[in-house]
Amino acid sequence: MTSANRLKGVLSPVVTPFKADLSPDKERFVAHCKWLLSQNVGLAAFGTNSEANSLTLDERMMLLDAAIDSGVDPSRMMPGTGCNSIGETVKLTAHAVKRGCAGVLMLPPFYYKGVPDEGLFRHFSEVAQRVGDSRLRMYLYHIPPTAVVGISPALVERLMKAYPTATAGMKDSSGDWSNTKTILDNFANAGFDMFVGSETFLLANMRNNGVGCISATANVNPAEIHRLYVEWRNADADKQQERLNLVRDTISKKYLMISALKETIAIYADDPKWSTVRPPLVELTAEQGRALAAELKTINFAMPGIKRLGAAAE
Repeated sequence: MTSANRLKGVLSPVVTPFKADLSPDKERFVAHCKWLLSQNVGLAAFGTNSEANSLTLDERMMLLDAAIDSGVDPSRMMPGTGCNSIGETVKLTAHAVKRGCAGVLMLPPFYYKGVPDEGLFRHFSEVAQRVGDSRLRMYLYHIPPTAVVGISPALVERLMKAYPTATAGMKDSSGDWSNTKTILDNFANAGFDMFVGSETFLLANMRNNGVGCISATANVNPAEIHRLYVEWRNADADKQQERLNLVRDTISKKYLMISALKETIAIYADDPKWSTVRPPLVELTAEQGRALAAELKTINFAMPGIKRLGAAAE
């Protein structure tokens, strides 16, 4: 998972389970983290598909502490810490670094649109300086379809020059392979690690000096995605990629991704409590849930080892 303390491979933006009162379900969260690790996938908790921007700072820190205190290895974690304010970003980032996390995934401040690279550089610079810890490894989160505000190659270059140790890499969720390729061509050989934001691009990323992917569907299909990461040089790599694309499309083409991921876990863990999302998101309808279950069965989908919380003791 790590090489010279750098994260590589497949990471999951861990979906956040909620109780009926919409408070975070710490026990289910920790259990899911441990299942993901058992499938050779690292943890990018508090990402987009974690409903991170529907969580408070205290909730994020509580869940991170719960996972680490339960034995989850922080060297396999890249929690999301990017917020609109410098102060909140610093608080989450410093907490993650102090808890020993191998890296942090950092959104740009995204509320104000059309800001210049100078403003974004000042933001990331303030965070790096205020955290002031040599262990800090920032992975810049480029997701213009959601955040609108993006991370340009020029900004990457400037941050690498100013903070060569702290500026570790990027998650590119643009869905634009030409952008990913530009970053890879310009910075991969200089030690800037590229994670694509969907396993759809995993094979292409590995063939172009990338280091892995951080993908929503790693929450439910971790072992198969990890297999391609390991076997990307094999003769059947393109066929493996096609299978991954089929699973992702089955889950995400007709349904809201986060709700569909949680419904998938609810189905395969036989645990309906997993279906809950926080407003403004809504869960799948009963009809949609039945349709998704049938579609997953048709493609022979499975989640080996997943189980309902407490099932082993019953």
